[in-house]
Amino acid sequence: MAVFKVTCVALVAVTLLYLVTLGVAHPVGFNFGWGWGSHGGNGGHGGHSGNGGGGYSGLSPEYYQFSCPQANDIIMSVLHKAVANNPRVAASLLRLHFHDCFVQGCDASVLLDDSATISSEKNSGPNKNSLRGFEVIDEIKAKLEEACPQTVSCADILALSARGSTVLSGGPNWVLPLGRRDSTTASLTGSNRNIPAPNSTLPTLLNFFQRQGLDEVDLVALSGGHTIGIARCVTFRQRLYNQNGNNQPDSTLERSYLFGLKSVCPSSGGDNNISPLDFASPTRFDNSYFRLILMGKGLLTSDQVLLTGNVGKTMDLVKSFLDDEGLFFQHFAKSMVKMGNIRPLIGFKGQIRKNCRRVN
Repeated sequence: MAVFKVTCVALVAVTLLYLVTLGVAHPVGFNFGWGWGSHGGNGGHGGHSGNGGGGYSGLSPEYYQFSCPQANDIIMSVLHKAVANNPRVAASLLRLHFHDCFVQGCDASVLLDDSATISSEKNSGPNKNSLRGFEVIDEIKAKLEEACPQTVSCADILALSARGSTVLSGGPNWVLPLGRRDSTTASLTGSNRNIPAPNSTLPTLLNFFQRQGLDEVDLVALSGGHTIGIARCVTFRQRLYNQNGNNQPDSTLERSYLFGLKSVCPSSGGDNNISPLDFASPTRFDNSYFRLILMGKGLLTSDQVLLTGNVGKTMDLVKSFLDDEGLFFQHFAKSMVKMGNIRPLIGFKGQIRKNCRRVN
């Protein structure tokens, strides 16, 4: 009973600390330039288009070097303020990029609002009352339109914001291929079908990623993005009370962690109560996420099955990324480049939206 009380108090305290934290760690003196010709921070990745998402060419880190050389500085200035005011924004922007790329490619379709011709992806099951950060993207776009009208795409803003949020949280930098254009369509159906659920099994997760041209290394590395951010009670309640339809909790959950989570997430109600995905360092991008998984303290089913799913080499990858944070950073950066190359619109396809919420 004493362990139960201590765990409950500790978990609630960490959750409250996450909500009130205003500061966020980031490398001192970090150079937030485009990064061509160098690897940037830890785990930087080369600037070629890579093989992710079908190996699209046509993207280049130097894409805005002459048309809008100040673009990244503008983006970072907005991000720095937003993340300092609310560290949760970093994870939200990272997630926005993921939810965009997995639905008809990295084309900023996730940003489109409902209209006469658009059924917004914001209303899909995985996104409704869940995706955040749209106002930050709006602010970035408005400032870029002032400086370089109709030049920087919303799709590239999402990619650059995901990278910047990672760096501002203490994670790796990488050389980022640019030149994506914005879609004139959205896919509500695609959003419902292509984004894996938080209670997914490991075979299901691998299938979702393989459909996008990503492999099990990408799955484990990108899941490591859960080192920052939070999840709502509704996404992990099943694990606490009825994991397999027998009114029993998930047997892979460490017991004291289970009791602590129950104090945050009741069996009914409280759907929007939150818990950090990585309670050890909820606002810092590091490899402690993998340590928690090894301890049976992954928050979501989709986190814990990386260790317990018994498919492929995901267990070995979890252990490797825990043993070597630099290796994790390197693979996370590489996998972010691969994900960012999923079916981009290039050349004369799509458009450069003036407002990310609607087509021109």
